[in-house]
Amino acid sequence: MSSKSRLLRTPFSWECVVGILVLTLVVGTVHADDMVYPLGAAVDKDGTLFVVDLKMHGVWKVADGKVSPFFKGSKKFRTPLNAARCITIDNDGNILVGDTSTREIYRFDNDGKPQPVIKTKTGIGTPMGMAVAKDGTIFVSDLEVRRIWKVRPEGGEPEEFAAVPAPRGLTFDGDGNLYVVSVSKDHSLIRLKPDAKVEIVVKGHQFQFPHDVVLDKDKNAYVSDGYGKCVWKVTPDGEAKKWATYESFNNPVGLAWRGENLLIVDPRAKAIFQADGEGKVTKLGE
Repeated sequence: MSSKSRLLRTPFSWECVVGILVLTLVVGTVHADDMVYPLGAAVDKDGTLFVVDLKMHGVWKVADGKVSPFFKGSKKFRTPLNAARCITIDNDGNILVGDTSTREIYRFDNDGKPQPVIKTKTGIGTPMGMAVAKDGTIFVSDLEVRRIWKVRPEGGEPEEFAAVPAPRGLTFDGDGNLYVVSVSKDHSLIRLKPDAKVEIVVKGHQFQFPHDVVLDKDKNAYVSDGYGKCVWKVTPDGEAKKWATYESFNNPVGLAWRGENLLIVDPRAKAIFQADGEGKVTKLGE
């Protein structure tokens, strides 16, 4: 897609939602009731948890027995992290957040300030997921134009990597293959080779409304399903089965590993859940 054609796209906007939702989160002995609409999580090498919150317009930090705002943005549209959607950590340990309001990817500096990575007028329309390759290249799923973009570690103009229907969550395996969740009638989970060749992992509309994907050390994929109110486990050969269900699931979205446990972020349940290796789910705080 040319830069000219991308400039002609209609800007994406989100409606403001009135009211305050309450989430109770406990990590160890930590209690917090300030989170509003958490969508995703990332865990750094020290085990510090960062949670992106759409309606807090920023990111929460959970570390050293404290839950605190890592960055709180403005309610004003087109300001940094006004509509923060996805989060990951790059190879240098820096936090990356995708924001649909400014069509930008932000990297936080050592002072905790978000710095734009793309820095172009076109930006990325609706960044829904991010993953970082071994060489530091940032891959971003764009729901608006149905593309996967590559962004160099130093930033600049995004480059098209692949066209994918309704792409959402992204993750890499150890061989450099990019797994992409797709809300498509033709396939639900694909694997993109380093040359962008497509391999279908799960055919058809297997999941009701998938959001995110992570892999374990054996290359089993775990896919959150909002409408299905579950997390699926997909073997390397594409066999999918419901792996984690829980009566309190409402709309499981974000996924992140914390050690051997899988964190599951559910904004409508106003909670973060944790599944062990057998798929047994508990709610953090209970």
